[in-house]
Amino acid sequence: MTEKTVSKRRLLGIAGLGWMFDAMDVGMLSFIIAALKVDWDLTPQQMGWIGSVNSIGMAIGALLFGLWADRIGRKNIFIITLLLFSLASGFSALTTSLFLFLVLRFFVGMGLGGELPVASTLVSESVAAKERGRVVVLLESFWAFGWLLAALISYFVIPSYGWRIALIISALPALYAIYLRLNLPDSPAFSPKKVEKRTVFQNVRDVWSKKYARSTFVLWMVWFTVVFSYYGMFLWLPSVMVMKGFSMIQSFEYVLIMTLAQLPGYFTAAWLIERVGRKFVLVTYLLGTAASAFVFGEAETTAVLIVSGIFLSFFNLGAWGALYAYTPEQYPAVIRGTGTGMAAAIGRVGGILGPLLVGALVSAGQSISFIFTLFCISIVIGVITLALLGKETKQIELT
Repeated sequence: MTEKTVSKRRLLGIAGLGWMFDAMDVGMLSFIIAALKVDWDLTPQQMGWIGSVNSIGMAIGALLFGLWADRIGRKNIFIITLLLFSLASGFSALTTSLFLFLVLRFFVGMGLGGELPVASTLVSESVAAKERGRVVVLLESFWAFGWLLAALISYFVIPSYGWRIALIISALPALYAIYLRLNLPDSPAFSPKKVEKRTVFQNVRDVWSKKYARSTFVLWMVWFTVVFSYYGMFLWLPSVMVMKGFSMIQSFEYVLIMTLAQLPGYFTAAWLIERVGRKFVLVTYLLGTAASAFVFGEAETTAVLIVSGIFLSFFNLGAWGALYAYTPEQYPAVIRGTGTGMAAAIGRVGGILGPLLVGALVSAGQSISFIFTLFCISIVIGVITLALLGKETKQIELT
């Protein structure tokens, strides 16, 4: 076994472990929202705000920590964001009011939003071009393991022991990831000497310079439409199942089954991305997501609901993996953290609006079919933008 192989696997394992714990918290939030509705007698609008305040924090975190990643390094931001996320997640288990819960979820979101784009940037810069896309998609696949853990914890813990215990469990493993990351080297592409000559404002301006404006526009459109639909659909998934007539326990069971489909979605995307390119994988998997969302919204039988939910998880999470591989490849190292963070921040704006829109539409009496059709249309808009204006970055050398 060569040192290069060990280094790559170690990097993937360390970054992926934190990614998994973050996903576990986000995944559990969808189940916790369903539990809090019963425990705190929440309205649909209040339920929507829990998901949205998390995304508000993610938007601000992605922007600020993305900017700082180009100033103080990818590794330092890794440690800071994970510490912020883990502490806020643990404290949120102690809250007794919706207001305090929302405040802490904002800080959880900041840590999560800052960590994810920086993690993909670090891995992208540390892996050879011929396997970069595959490795980044494999990094993103840890998200599925996190969601699977979230579904298992939610199914076995929340009904018997309550949502507070589940949140405490979600905070504990993140502290272990901090220990691992203390020994993680920074990106080989990050140069303190180069960043000393640049300002944050210069980095932001360069992201929208003539050379990168087209790529930035495409990324912002795709990120917004994908995150808008993802958080609108998946944070409400257990609650939607309840609205369709299933008990909370049944909804947890079915969402657990759907979550398992995320893994083959990631692995097939990882296999395809170096063979057919980023654009093909993104366009194909996003169209699959749109079609699955439409069928899920229209489903009237348990079989159709579960099968369409499985395909929804398969295609959507495969597309996420490709998007995280595609985004850092659009920029040079000096503005890569800034460009990736800004795109993720715009996406999180969609993540704010998605859950709020669902809450408002449910309160207004709109059908689940109508709501999921809107998400289908959103994804198609992102696909058209990418297909017409996006550039292929398969196996390019990062500068």
